[in-house]
Amino acid sequence: MTDIWIKICGITRAEDARAAIDLGADAIGIVCFPPSARHVPRPRFGEVLERVGDEVEVYALFVNPEPAEVTATVATGLFSGLQFHGDESAGFCESFGLPYMKALRVRGDSNLRQQIEGFDSARRVLLDAWDESSYGGTGKSFRWEIAADLVAAGAGNIVVAGGLHDCNVAAAIRQARPSGVDVSSGVEAEPGVKDPNKLRAFMREARSA
Repeated sequence: MTDIWIKICGITRAEDARAAIDLGADAIGIVCFPPSARHVPRPRFGEVLERVGDEVEVYALFVNPEPAEVTATVATGLFSGLQFHGDESAGFCESFGLPYMKALRVRGDSNLRQQIEGFDSARRVLLDAWDESSYGGTGKSFRWEIAADLVAAGAGNIVVAGGLHDCNVAAAIRQARPSGVDVSSGVEAEPGVKDPNKLRAFMREARSA
């Protein structure tokens, strides 16, 4: 059994949040980005998180937000961490008083090691597949050996995301040796609606890697 950190992102319903927790997820994520099919407006935060206690980390995910938007979300007191998927600087990410996770989209010409070093204040660095028109949730994977090389070079806080599901998450963990994995579309019945059977299978395969 592995003690891999597992986050279920794109939660839009209270029952899905509770299912993820009951199955052993370490963290869940709420998308605060209106263009996303998984966006949850601020007035619905309490509804979606009503069955969530302090047994898991709860992340609010942003893409190039206005500071006031993040501040208002933090002020709800419902989140334990922030996740940034855009072009935010380290100074911006660390300015809101909560631990943060920075997402970097992987493409062949990116200097990931240098980028990661620039976010040494991040609790975790999430690696996701590059997409020209989307900031995550695409179901696409990147080459896991890229993450493996970073981990081998000493990066100890790497989270692998992008295109993960129950049939490949164990292979991703064995190859990349990340500290965690993050999944959204790979455990869904449709965008924003989690499938309990897919969730269960994903958790089982990730824990057994």
